[in-house]
Amino acid sequence: MKEKHYLTPLMEPRSVGVIGASERESSLGNVLIRNMLDSAFKGRLFAINPKHESVLGVPCYKSVEDVPHRLDLAVIAVRADKTPALVDACGRAGVKAVIVLSAGFSETGPRGAKLERQVVEAARRHRIRLLGPNCLGIMRPELGLNATFAHASANKGSIGLISQSGALCAAILDWAKPNNVGFSAVVSLGSSSDIDFGEVLEYMISDPRTESIFLYVEGIRDARRFMSALRGAARVKPVLLIKVGRHPDASKAVLQHTGAQVGEDAVFDAALRRAGVIRLYNMGQLFAAANALFSHFRPRGNRLAIITNGGGPGVMAADRCTDLGIPLSEFSEGTTEKLNAALPAGWSHGNPVDILGDADVERYRKTVQAVLEGPNVDGVLVMLTPQAMTKPTEVAQAIIDLEKHADKPVVTCWMGENLVMDARHMFIEAGIPTFRTPEPAVELFSHISAYYRNQKLLMQTPASLSHLNPPSIESARLVIETALAERRKALNEMESKALLAAFRIPIAQTVVARSATEAMVLAEEIGLPVVMKIDSPSIIHKSDSGGVRLNLGSLAAVRTAYQEILDEVRKNKPDAMINGVAIEPMILKRNGRELVVGVKRDPVFGPVITFGEGGNRVEANRDLAVTLPPLNNFLVRDLIRSSRVAPLLDEFRNMPAVDMDALELVMLRVSEMVCELPWIQQMEINPLIVDENGAVAVDCRIIVDNVSPAADQYDHMAIHPYPSHLIRKWTVPDGTEVTIRPIKPEDAELEIEFVRKLSPETKYYRFMNTMRELPPAMVARLTQIDYDREMAFVATMLENGTEVEIGVCRYAVNPDGESCEFAVVVADEWQHRGLARRLMGVLIETARNKGLAYMNGVFLSNNERMLKFVQGLGFVLSNDPEDNTVKLGVLSLQD
Repeated sequence: MKEKHYLTPLMEPRSVGVIGASERESSLGNVLIRNMLDSAFKGRLFAINPKHESVLGVPCYKSVEDVPHRLDLAVIAVRADKTPALVDACGRAGVKAVIVLSAGFSETGPRGAKLERQVVEAARRHRIRLLGPNCLGIMRPELGLNATFAHASANKGSIGLISQSGALCAAILDWAKPNNVGFSAVVSLGSSSDIDFGEVLEYMISDPRTESIFLYVEGIRDARRFMSALRGAARVKPVLLIKVGRHPDASKAVLQHTGAQVGEDAVFDAALRRAGVIRLYNMGQLFAAANALFSHFRPRGNRLAIITNGGGPGVMAADRCTDLGIPLSEFSEGTTEKLNAALPAGWSHGNPVDILGDADVERYRKTVQAVLEGPNVDGVLVMLTPQAMTKPTEVAQAIIDLEKHADKPVVTCWMGENLVMDARHMFIEAGIPTFRTPEPAVELFSHISAYYRNQKLLMQTPASLSHLNPPSIESARLVIETALAERRKALNEMESKALLAAFRIPIAQTVVARSATEAMVLAEEIGLPVVMKIDSPSIIHKSDSGGVRLNLGSLAAVRTAYQEILDEVRKNKPDAMINGVAIEPMILKRNGRELVVGVKRDPVFGPVITFGEGGNRVEANRDLAVTLPPLNNFLVRDLIRSSRVAPLLDEFRNMPAVDMDALELVMLRVSEMVCELPWIQQMEINPLIVDENGAVAVDCRIIVDNVSPAADQYDHMAIHPYPSHLIRKWTVPDGTEVTIRPIKPEDAELEIEFVRKLSPETKYYRFMNTMRELPPAMVARLTQIDYDREMAFVATMLENGTEVEIGVCRYAVNPDGESCEFAVVVADEWQHRGLARRLMGVLIETARNKGLAYMNGVFLSNNERMLKFVQGLGFVLSNDPEDNTVKLGVLSLQD
């Protein structure tokens, strides 16, 4: 079946009622009706207000229940205290979606919060989807829908805008109109008491009118849904985002404005990279990116070539490239030969390409053409300063002519004002991004080309456990449960290292002495020299309290150090509880680098992993690289490369490069710990010493806490690991072995080929369409799932050593959180062989274990074979009251 998105009544309403419509000039209800009329809404419009017979010529009804037509959408523009009753009336009238524009809810205090709860309860009682409150509304220019109180309308276009700020929406719309930037949809979320970013993003993924998406974010309520939708959207459409509240004071303002959670900005940045999203930082960048996207500006990499007729401006651009990590293109021999032939001997012979101040139109043309054709170039920045020999408009026309046939993006920077004004207008008319100064031009290329790099991160779907020696999860859990049973959250060093050892992370053996004599005995057993550290749950930083002694090479030194440590700690931390003194071997690695690997909990995105320089410097320099688990080798390498300590890990000051395989393995094991042990709140391995021979965790501190049991064992994570525990084998009676496993993003080609080979009849029954191939947006939607609100299993077999898909089934959890809708399709040659029943058995079992109560299906009435099949599985069928061509099926999962 071809599914209609459940937000269709909101995003594509055929009938709209304005509650609070008014004849009073400039009132909210008056502006709404006027906007709907001015935009020429293609559906039916109704005014609702007991005080009027008509509003601006639109017939007006006393209540929503009096409207002689069932409304898809009602827009409420009345005082907050009247809103709960009106939403309830909408429910009785069968309204499917409601927008509440009014303010005066949770942002105003307890009384407003109570009103908001009443509104949400009324909406849920009647299964109404609610946008707002305290929002600007929604626009769909193609449909003539302007259900907002904005004074500016929107041009038709391909950009989907989702914003938590109505004021920002209004500002963008005001800017967009004269700049010819158009929108497929504009959605102001307001307080997001019901509909949030995730659901609107999911709608825009499948919306053919939307080619790129902009988000303005203040805070996130549901990190898992947000990440899932972002990742799904970014696989097929560029997604750009501005996030405010980057600093603590601003975060407080966001909390007061929307009530949404604001986590640490570095964590949010890491989440966006994993989602394949481009982050912008100010409105200027947003407007520049909007222009670029509207012009279908699509870099395929991040290597930039700079062409200039002035050395200074070229250096300015190159400096900004260095700041942003944009590599300058290294020209091939062929490109260099073309440039030598086209340019005077005094050209810069490198990148930036300085073609000198007397450059004419032909010199520009030949240079830009040679560089665009070069194999190591992903984009070109063409710069011009108005010098005596320069003809800015003629050069501009030459660039415009070349850009029409180029397969790489071109950005221009015509510096100056009066002499270059006409050229800038020419670029704008041609849809070529143009700037007055070099820095924003480079920033634009950086932001849009980040899509290229982030797409690689997006494709990673790590499994919960590595393929290597499996960890002893049960022993780690016992250590944690024992500590929590004793009402302790801070694990001592031996317990912390026991967890590391359970996950196969190399550790420095640690024992605890409770007397000077015992310390000497243990030191001799371990082998001198040793390190001695205070063992106290009250002390986090042992060195600061005087609780550490290094490189003790004799038993006498051990005895003396034992007493010194106790005396100094008692003096500096008189209230500390002391268990004894920990003793471990002194790790002497001549070429060792001291690193720190940490885990912390972000209030929005849950557990995150940090990496950087360790030892005593870690507190002075907290500039750590951050990423979201789960990790695989690709993601680990990306994290290490993005850290400031990365250059020190290669050959450095006569030291050989470290064993990167050993370091990567430690990071993978830490990721496993985060996935499998939801009790971990904080962890710090410091130092982790790595040299050319391996890695060893010298010290470790772990904080744990009780967690509520959940049906999903990875409920604590923003990105669900690939559920490898759900993979299973099935042997067909003829001996063929079939693998049934959760789908992966890498299965896109398998899925495309599978659908291509289906018969027209099978395609029609599944998609109500006999399309030859799946559209890219649908491929992403089917293969990029979050394994939480959606699950899909593919059945595959090996055919001449190649994996081939022979069946697929899936469910998506409905907005009620209690039921799910399923679909199943099997290759024509595999029908009647029990594969569909086997797939459905796996799907039903997974949904049941998820805690869902019902599974729903929608079937064509003439698909008798499918109807018989689902009845055999226990589905109860009924007629669809709105469409006699389909039947509805429901299966209880909790019987």
